[in-house]
Amino acid sequence: MRVAHIITRLILGGAQENTLYSVDDQHHLHGDQVCLITGPGLGPEGTLIPRAMARELDVRVLQDLHRSLSPAKDMRALRAIIRQLKEFAPDVVHTHSSKAGILGRYAAHRLGIPAVHTIHGASFHYGQPAVLHWCYRQAERMAARWCQRFISVCDAMSNQYVQAGIASADKFTTIYSGMETQNFLNSTRDPLEFRRELGLHPEHVVVTKVARLFHLKGHEYLLDAAPAIVNAVPNVRFVLVGDGVLRDEFQQRIRGMGLDQHFIFTGLISPEDVGSYIHASDMVVHTSVWEGLARVLPQGSLAGKPIISFDNDGAPEVCIHEQTGLLVPVRNTKKLEEAVIRLASDPALRIRLGQNGRTHCSTRFCHRHMTEQIRLVYEEVLRSAVR
Repeated sequence: MRVAHIITRLILGGAQENTLYSVDDQHHLHGDQVCLITGPGLGPEGTLIPRAMARELDVRVLQDLHRSLSPAKDMRALRAIIRQLKEFAPDVVHTHSSKAGILGRYAAHRLGIPAVHTIHGASFHYGQPAVLHWCYRQAERMAARWCQRFISVCDAMSNQYVQAGIASADKFTTIYSGMETQNFLNSTRDPLEFRRELGLHPEHVVVTKVARLFHLKGHEYLLDAAPAIVNAVPNVRFVLVGDGVLRDEFQQRIRGMGLDQHFIFTGLISPEDVGSYIHASDMVVHTSVWEGLARVLPQGSLAGKPIISFDNDGAPEVCIHEQTGLLVPVRNTKKLEEAVIRLASDPALRIRLGQNGRTHCSTRFCHRHMTEQIRLVYEEVLRSAVR
């Protein structure tokens, strides 16, 4: 097949890693001709463009394709996408993310190319101004007419789009976001030694959160809960994996609470190193208030760690309450405190939940399995196009 993937930016993030694995597998494992059209990898989160180039993938960076809305730049980006698609002549266009999803689907429609769109997270979501929420919802309804199928990273995303009237249920297929599972099933470093390198001791109970230090990722709720958790479990340590624009603000707040010794900021790390931090942990906490299905949830489970998550979007599909982890009502700091204290105080419960999670996630989140399922969707779309 000839497939063109389009994503707004190739930063260090779940949607971007999902896309890069798809492109890489389709090219190297399946022998497809694949190009990846993206905007500049700007921001403190880091970029995956060097990794894509090292894999000798066909990456085409459009300087006008940015995350923020800009009518002039967006029109230039649309024209550039159309030029790239005319040149590459794909059989299928596969779009990702909100901005690229709308521009890319329209470009494919203009050129008469079948399109598939992956919903990594709803473009209309909690925290948006009402006008912007309405605009994105209307834009998604319009863009739905320009594509043949949706791929959702969890059932919850399909349900949200159907309920919002974006498209009918028969246009959606759930394919869980794939990753290199071996990095999480088996640690590449000795966890005890790695803990020592981080300044952690055997008696410490390590709570790890993996997410960009950015709005809507919910770090503030963990910070709100921290004083009560530390008071109940003085040997607790929080490891915040990732970087972003809110780092200084969070560090100042922690310093103001007198909890400096209880927090470790890793800064920007390679995606391949995430598994080492999780294996060195006692539990994984995820407090995002908006996410399709956070990759850190299956990553924690694959590593045999119990997970705590806000009960929203696709989280319950991995964090099964009292089976693989503990679900907490969204933005409920008190319940978050109770969940962390409970796991920190009960090693046997941590082991049971972690083992259950490992069994639950061991096969369904492999990137090779994901790519095979995606190609089946392409085949079905192309067969329908021939009819």
